[in-house]
Amino acid sequence: MILGPQGVKGVFAALGPRFLPFADAASAELPLPRLLRLSLFQVSVGMAVVLLNGTLNRVMIVELGVPAWLVALMVSLPLLFAPARALIGFRSDNHKSALGWRRTPYLWFGSLLQFGGLAIMPFALILLSGDQTVGPRWAGEAGAALAFLMVGAGMHTTQTAGLALASDVAPEASRPRVVALLYVMLMAGMVLSALVFGWLLAEFSQKALIQVVQGAAVVTIALNLVALWGQEPRRPELTRADIARPRFIDAWRELCADGRAMRLMAAVALGTAGFSMQDILLEPYGGEILHLGVGATTALTALMAGGSLVGFALAARFMTKGGDPHRIAAMGPLAGLIGFSAVIFADPMASADLFRCGVAMIGFGAGLFAVGALVAAMQLADGEGRRSGLALGAWGAVQATAAGLAIAAGGALRDVVGELAMSGRLGEALMRPGTGYSVVYHLEILLLFGALAAIGPLVRRRGDTSDTPGERSFGLAEFPTT
Repeated sequence: MILGPQGVKGVFAALGPRFLPFADAASAELPLPRLLRLSLFQVSVGMAVVLLNGTLNRVMIVELGVPAWLVALMVSLPLLFAPARALIGFRSDNHKSALGWRRTPYLWFGSLLQFGGLAIMPFALILLSGDQTVGPRWAGEAGAALAFLMVGAGMHTTQTAGLALASDVAPEASRPRVVALLYVMLMAGMVLSALVFGWLLAEFSQKALIQVVQGAAVVTIALNLVALWGQEPRRPELTRADIARPRFIDAWRELCADGRAMRLMAAVALGTAGFSMQDILLEPYGGEILHLGVGATTALTALMAGGSLVGFALAARFMTKGGDPHRIAAMGPLAGLIGFSAVIFADPMASADLFRCGVAMIGFGAGLFAVGALVAAMQLADGEGRRSGLALGAWGAVQATAAGLAIAAGGALRDVVGELAMSGRLGEALMRPGTGYSVVYHLEILLLFGALAAIGPLVRRRGDTSDTPGERSFGLAEFPTT
């Protein structure tokens, strides 16, 4: 039997919800093609993250000979805009526009900032390396700082407005799967761009650097334009010029009035720091302490990514069935405690397999925590979406700042403690190469316990009002608290 176009379409429509990943995130209000288009802004953000923190980090130090301290300073500059995400979200909540759009202008101007920063970046980096014949000697530093700041500001603006738009257009019932899909697209953008950048810059030259970075600028503006086109419905009743705009401080106080928002942000800060401090340490730990080869340590990234994807999918599945996002987020640190314990015990037991299991469990816990915390932040918005930008901006500000500071602190702490241990100043028992790593991993366990303590009362409060007596499952709410 030969199927016509309508028959083929019907077959794929029937198979989609069962066999296409996250196909059930779609709804009548947000069909799958539109949802996939919207998620493209996450791909551009993932590409920028890899370019700034991975590819250009290595290129500046190795190929261009830029001092490592200067590279670290440049890479950290985008972090300066992370706290501004709350203000960006608030402004998008209360944007006045004759066209009736609140999120689209911020998505567009964030994309332009990303494009502009990437467009000038390769030339600034070449000047930064010392390849300069005319002009002031500080031109390279100033140009590179401007480029990194523009890309950082664009990333934070685009992601804040994009997540707020996703919260506006997605029905509440499908938000957990929409959030999971957005995380998957962010990871897909990072993995794919890392492979493409590595391939294109295998034979390094200044010309190749210019082509790759400026090509990324073009791809960024194209992806974001496709992502935002026709997504936001026009709502002039929310953007009229005669509507009084509240002050940021008043809106923030209203958001934090019942204490839930501040407790959630505290949990996000502690949990993100707990999962992020090891970001630059796991591969060196595997190579230096467990004597794994380069290929084996590189595969750790895939293990963690795989664990995260499983966490994304399970978190979305549980919350789609009515699970409490606070409870799901709390399960993330619990999984992380198991993962970090396995990583710590892998050293005295000399077990590479235990180490790999721990890495996968850390990724799984991070996935559960990320999706649960973001959905919980979405629930802080009011019915009209008047606070969704502020709530998601605050979540993004806390998450990005905590991750950046934790990564920097983890590397510094490992070096300081490791040097003290190997010099014998911490005692003969701790004079081992793994001591510095172990201290960082133990500190991460402490931070995850802090995240559990912060989010526990939120789980209990929701459980007491929404769970049916006799049908409650054991969770954080049942742990004794003071």
